[in-house]
Amino acid sequence: MAVALALLGARLIQKPKTVIQVVTIKWTAEATPEARRAALEGVEKMAAEIPGVRNVWLRALRVQPRDFSSGFAIEFEDQASADRYARHPAHEAWNKLYLPIIEESRVQQIGN
Repeated sequence: MAVALALLGARLIQKPKTVIQVVTIKWTAEATPEARRAALEGVEKMAAEIPGVRNVWLRALRVQPRDFSSGFAIEFEDQASADRYARHPAHEAWNKLYLPIIEESRVQQIGN
């Protein structure tokens, strides 16, 4: 089947078992550029401490709605890893930096 698809020019699309969490952010008016940068850099530091985190994306290329200006994504090995992340001490410590400077955030988790 794969050979037939290749001959037709079709690509095989993968459906990995990982979970992607996408977060979009609307900062408070008081959130300084330095505080915003520290919060986003903190995502990478936090992720390095949490088992089951595979990858992070820290630069939002396009964010909606318009008054949301930043975002990040985290890839987890599986749903259990995503669930552990939410309760991990590194995530709780990062929240102390992040939550005071956001007006609103929207979180989506996507998997197969």
